[in-house]
Amino acid sequence: MPSPRRATSASILVSLLFLFLSVFLRPTLADGVTPEEAKQLRDEVREMFYHAFNGYMDHAFPLDELKPQSCGGEDSLGGYALTLIDALDTLALLGDRDRFAASVEWISKNLQFDINKTVSVFETTIRVLGGLLSAHLIASDYATGMRIPTYDNQLLNLAEDLGRRLLPAFDTPSGIPFGSVNLRHGVDEHESKITSTAGGGTLTLEFGVLSRLTNDPIFEQVTKNAVRGLWAQRSKLNLVGAHINVFTGEWTQKDAGIGTSIDSFYEYLLKAYLLFGDEEYLYIFQEAYAAAMQYLYNDPWYVEVNMDSAAVVWPLFNSLQAFWPGLQVLAGDIDPAIRTHIAFFSVWKRYGFTLEGFNLATFSVQHGQRSYPLRPELIESTYWLYKATRDPKYLDAGRDMVASLQYSARCACGYCHIADVEFHKQEDHMESFFLAETVKYLWLLFDLAVGPDNLVDNGPYKYIFSTEGHLLPTTPEISLVQEHCSYFGAYCNTSNIRQDVATNPRDDLYGRVGTALPSNSRYSDSTPVSGFIKGICPGLTHGQKFGILYISPGHRAQKDDSRNQGEQTNAESHSIVIVQSQNSDYSPSENKKYHEKLVEPHERKQTSDPPKI
Repeated sequence: MPSPRRATSASILVSLLFLFLSVFLRPTLADGVTPEEAKQLRDEVREMFYHAFNGYMDHAFPLDELKPQSCGGEDSLGGYALTLIDALDTLALLGDRDRFAASVEWISKNLQFDINKTVSVFETTIRVLGGLLSAHLIASDYATGMRIPTYDNQLLNLAEDLGRRLLPAFDTPSGIPFGSVNLRHGVDEHESKITSTAGGGTLTLEFGVLSRLTNDPIFEQVTKNAVRGLWAQRSKLNLVGAHINVFTGEWTQKDAGIGTSIDSFYEYLLKAYLLFGDEEYLYIFQEAYAAAMQYLYNDPWYVEVNMDSAAVVWPLFNSLQAFWPGLQVLAGDIDPAIRTHIAFFSVWKRYGFTLEGFNLATFSVQHGQRSYPLRPELIESTYWLYKATRDPKYLDAGRDMVASLQYSARCACGYCHIADVEFHKQEDHMESFFLAETVKYLWLLFDLAVGPDNLVDNGPYKYIFSTEGHLLPTTPEISLVQEHCSYFGAYCNTSNIRQDVATNPRDDLYGRVGTALPSNSRYSDSTPVSGFIKGICPGLTHGQKFGILYISPGHRAQKDDSRNQGEQTNAESHSIVIVQSQNSDYSPSENKKYHEKLVEPHERKQTSDPPKI
């Protein structure tokens, strides 16, 4: 007869096993998510948001981010209530009018950027500038159902002030911005000249929207010039590296991939076209995408290669790559997106999360890359694939993700980073993007299954998501095609011109365009544009049409000479031809003028009281 102690131990083990199976493995054994369960999961995700949001407001606000384990706060970016700004449009998406209005009011009265702090241009743009612009577009428009009667463009004014404080970062010979800038004093003389491709090429949406809303083209022009500067430095294989010197154009890290340091460069090429209708971005995206599929794609995984030789340097999956299937959905290339999602999700099922580095040679955790900082990328792709296919397996995947977050990441006041995916060790930090993206995409996934009744899927506009998950609407004010592209240097045989084409590839699902192209991609979509020639010239490469060619290694060697040529720019020393619109009076050297134009914010009444949320 077993002893009572053994019986008790056995009972505890059985209970623990049952708990594990019911909480963690149940989703993989179930027949599928029913409509009723989808509604329950949507409501559960909503509760997840408020558990973290209320934890931030109660214990961390107005500091930047929550320490969810110790129930404290920390300033991680600029000290301006980062998490609240990042969460604004999620509050609106959830239909929380009271908290949204109260948050907008507090930010309008208390936020200001005349501070002596050096901040990341990339993070400040996607989190703060994007959050302010998205919330402004919601709060100022009756059609969204979230119009605030007392709102008078305060967030837009803050966004413009912030944008002007970021402009000095673009004062470089290449047009590619510095990685950091001081919000009061501009770029420090000792600031690093090395920046990432994503850092320089993921600014177009936010700055472009700011230009459209303020009628000042400078914001859009400097970020487009940065993209052109990066693309001009691509290799003959149409690949870009990870890090570049913004003065010389020299690549300091030549590893090409779709993950860390490069990821959102690809994302914003396509999304800038979808949002603004500027076909130059589509030209670049198609050529860059074709090269990525030829040299980086090892079906169903993606590897990192040398940008010049395409030799594999890292057979590695990292969690930032997981946005790619979602981007492929927007591009209309569904089949490889499905296969890659299966591969990426297999990592989640193996560890309960995606991780910062998974070695594809050993199929094990990469040393030193064991963490999961609550990233949204795989969830984002799951949402887009469900939206495109309505395959219920993506709801099952979403259920697994909810279970993992609830079982292993939930802590006293929010959700914790996972420091080690094998042992699910928690770390006392919660990034603002957990509220801006991670729970947002989960909630949208299940709301779509129930029958969407939200701003994105059933609202007045189609929305483009920024890389931080902020909602940017395709309103006429923002998305009317700007016909500003010059045809100088475009070698077009007039017999090939198609006149007065009516079809616009942006009219598909959320602007989805067909880009499943071979490696020798040629632009063939029929987007009407205007210039010296009316119509489309088939078969032109981006370089032929827009006059921006890649810089060969031989030309890059001239950088030493260019340093001693005074007023001569980096572009001129390398013979890059960048053709501007006839009606554009912008040149990169004008960046210097804009730091001097900073308008000091009006004196604001400072209060320490939090919004009544």
